[in-house]
Amino acid sequence: MNPFRILILLFALCLLSCNRIANKTKEGLNKGGEMVGESATEFFDGVSEGVDKTLECKIILSDSLLKNGLKTGVYTVDSRSHNNNNKLTLYLIFETALNTEVIAKAYNKSGLEIGRAKTTIQGQKGDAGYFEFLFDQQTDIGFRNTITIN
Repeated sequence: MNPFRILILLFALCLLSCNRIANKTKEGLNKGGEMVGESATEFFDGVSEGVDKTLECKIILSDSLLKNGLKTGVYTVDSRSHNNNNKLTLYLIFETALNTEVIAKAYNKSGLEIGRAKTTIQGQKGDAGYFEFLFDQQTDIGFRNTITIN
């Protein structure tokens, strides 16, 4: 066999094996990157969930409202035309018909009352909806505050 042909054959074999090694390396790196990405996503999801739980307010319904079939859903606390977070929007679920005026009392982390707001809630059995409690403009509902509804 011609030495030139042998040289070309060896060169072609080296080129093919290098290409195969490069492809396997690329696959390995892709798998590693995928695993790192999944781990990082799970880590940040966990951190986010922990922060959410730490910053949540506690909403407590009175025994009377609970006995009348009222349940809470989601809520938001935001401001109404100024910087303090003084507006509570609360999703309420009616398991029985109810029409009553309620008072929301906000307490800071130390358990001191910081504000009150009244609103009328009305719903039929099976109804649900959002209700707003507008506190005094000096009230600033902060993180980890407690709000009771009586």
